[in-house]
Amino acid sequence: MKTFKYSSIMKNQNLLSISLTALTILFFATTGFAQEHEKTKEEWEAEEAALAKATQNPLAAMYSLPLQNNTTFGMGEFKRAQNILNIQPVIPVGLGGKVNLINRIIIPVITQPSSTEDVSTTGVGDIIYTAWLSPTKASKITWGVGPVFQIPTASEANEFGSREFGIGPSIVALTTINKWVAGFVTNNIWTFGDVEENKFMFQYFVNYNLPDAWYLVSGPIITANWNAEKGQQWTVPFGAGAGKVFRIGKLPINVNAHVYYNAVKPDGIGDWGTRFQLQFLFPKK
Repeated sequence: MKTFKYSSIMKNQNLLSISLTALTILFFATTGFAQEHEKTKEEWEAEEAALAKATQNPLAAMYSLPLQNNTTFGMGEFKRAQNILNIQPVIPVGLGGKVNLINRIIIPVITQPSSTEDVSTTGVGDIIYTAWLSPTKASKITWGVGPVFQIPTASEANEFGSREFGIGPSIVALTTINKWVAGFVTNNIWTFGDVEENKFMFQYFVNYNLPDAWYLVSGPIITANWNAEKGQQWTVPFGAGAGKVFRIGKLPINVNAHVYYNAVKPDGIGDWGTRFQLQFLFPKK
């Protein structure tokens, strides 16, 4: 019979993550909306289409709370699924009117299959915090640069993260051409401590916007562990998905779903994965 192991530490970490998510939603809900006139159907539709494009821009000066669930199937000897729920609030801060500071926090809640038993355990991984500085002046290329930090919050070392502090550079750039939005996000993190990590992330994204705030998207996350053995460093997926912006009451929400195939991967990593995202949007008024 398949079972799940939970330690008291993991339960406390999960409760902390849920509480943090609830507080973040409450913060955004109380700061993101202001009194406004009643809009027509055409105004709502135009705003939803604009929001769909804004969700495709990592540097958009808009409060948001994405809940991104990534599942990789067929992991390890027992071919179980690994699941990572990323709670990743985005908090923009204006600096003097010419520069925005875009704060992105990723809190991973991980269900990890065991490599020795037909069981899985759940805990919190190391938090990733990125701070991009981006000019507010409009241009053909929107860009941002800044540091990325790894904060040692993993429930258990090795299983859910290294529990080491890390730092590195991060760059994001994109362009919008008619119905297309395309760009990339990249970073490299080095850790300092008992576990020395050197890991790279590159995500390109291509979006094509359709009527009624629907869109097509491809946004695979390519990673490399530079410390791994040759032939075991890269994970390179290919795939695509679709999404839409809609409203519950006056609250705009972005949802999308993706399927990816790992064309290059280390041993033990599954071939196929899915991504489902629910993103609460809090545009400034």
